[in-house]
Amino acid sequence: MNHRIEKLGSLLQDAARRIWTRFEQRTAAHGLSAAQWRLLGHLLREGPLTQTALAALLEIEPISVSRLIDRMEQGGWLRREAHPEDRRARIVVATDKARAVAPEAKEIVAALYDEALAGLTDQDRRVLQAALLQIIENLKATDPGKASGAASATLETQT
Repeated sequence: MNHRIEKLGSLLQDAARRIWTRFEQRTAAHGLSAAQWRLLGHLLREGPLTQTALAALLEIEPISVSRLIDRMEQGGWLRREAHPEDRRARIVVATDKARAVAPEAKEIVAALYDEALAGLTDQDRRVLQAALLQIIENLKATDPGKASGAASATLETQT
């Protein structure tokens, strides 16, 4: 019999929220929200991206990405440029200001992760990482409940 983890979703969400809250506290001088940092991180790792690609990576609506980009562009963190292959599209590019703060942000993240993982052995950390990756992989598959209306109807009658 498998051990059932009660409130798994809440535990994962609470851990992530606490990490992002600490990160925002430690980077407050830069004036960026957690969502803005996430967007900037994608740009710095991936290079220039369209707003549509950023929305997909952040798993938010394109209009929300547009608002984030507007505020970040005003702050000098990024800029919009013409897409080299699609004249209807614009790409979002990190600025020198963003690239200059990246090493500091990486140091903050490393220290924060060390703090969050304190008390876990290297083996515990490997198991945690593997487990989280497996959870993500498991949930990437098409939601079986959406494949048939019967499953959702059954769930509705049980609640």
